[in-house]
Amino acid sequence: MLKPLTLLLASPRGFCAGVDRAIQIVEQAIAKHGAPVYVRHEIVHNRHVVERLERMGAVFVDELDACPDDRPVVFSAHGVPKRVPEAAKARNMIYLDATCPLVSKVHIEAERHFARGREILLIGHKGHPEVIGTMGQLADGAITLIETEEDAHAYTAKNPDNIAIVTQTTLSVDDTAGIIAVLRRRFPSMAMPHKEDICYATTNRQAAIKAIAKKCDLLLVIGSHNSSNSLRLVEVGKQAGAHESLLIASAEHINWDKLDGVATLGLSAGASAPENLTDGVIAALKARYDVTIKQVEVTKEDVVFRLPRSLREVG
Repeated sequence: MLKPLTLLLASPRGFCAGVDRAIQIVEQAIAKHGAPVYVRHEIVHNRHVVERLERMGAVFVDELDACPDDRPVVFSAHGVPKRVPEAAKARNMIYLDATCPLVSKVHIEAERHFARGREILLIGHKGHPEVIGTMGQLADGAITLIETEEDAHAYTAKNPDNIAIVTQTTLSVDDTAGIIAVLRRRFPSMAMPHKEDICYATTNRQAAIKAIAKKCDLLLVIGSHNSSNSLRLVEVGKQAGAHESLLIASAEHINWDKLDGVATLGLSAGASAPENLTDGVIAALKARYDVTIKQVEVTKEDVVFRLPRSLREVG
């Protein structure tokens, strides 16, 4: 007889509108132009997605230099520095920008602040593609990266009354709030985003995790180890009261020893993790336990981002 297991399934979870759009751009580019279509960096941070697109004819490269002039290239959902599309234009390449529109919004905000002569602080993680892309919208030195509350305390302003902040879209809402609170105390007249830069999908997935965390003996988050939003979900789960919170790439990566003594298991997935991976984890659990699934939904998502005009009609 199988042991009973209550599964709290966080909702929303998995793909967001920006990820869905980016993947469709690669798929439609292959349909329109044929294979191969080159993609600069992983289109989204998930190996399962990348490998499926590779089988369709996508070729992932680190830099534009690795792309031939006569094949289309797609820029990833995380955004790219301005020098990248400029280089593609100079080579007369066909290029498609899959940057999430919410990331593009941050780029536009940074440019507006710069035009007004403001010192720009970017809250984010050094080395993340989105941060590299945002900082690359302006000349070197125009944006200062703030990673921690310590950085916020240590920052020396040239003009304390002329500061603006923007943020990486995939951060922890709570951690960002702490950094912003420090900056606001130090620079009360600081210009804030018109609307929160942390994207709706990140916020919603973190809220869903918070709704189940305290009830979980163990919380599993499906996602890749280089996925910022997935890593933040694991952290949020721990902070919100889950006994233990772990990141797994797929059902094959479950450490079953960790489920010993677990009566209530929480499950979510990062914004770049396809739903079939969640289905795979549920199937693996059902093979070993008598599973009762309880869906915990904090909000419904109905956001859709349009594809670039050149791809709306393939043929």
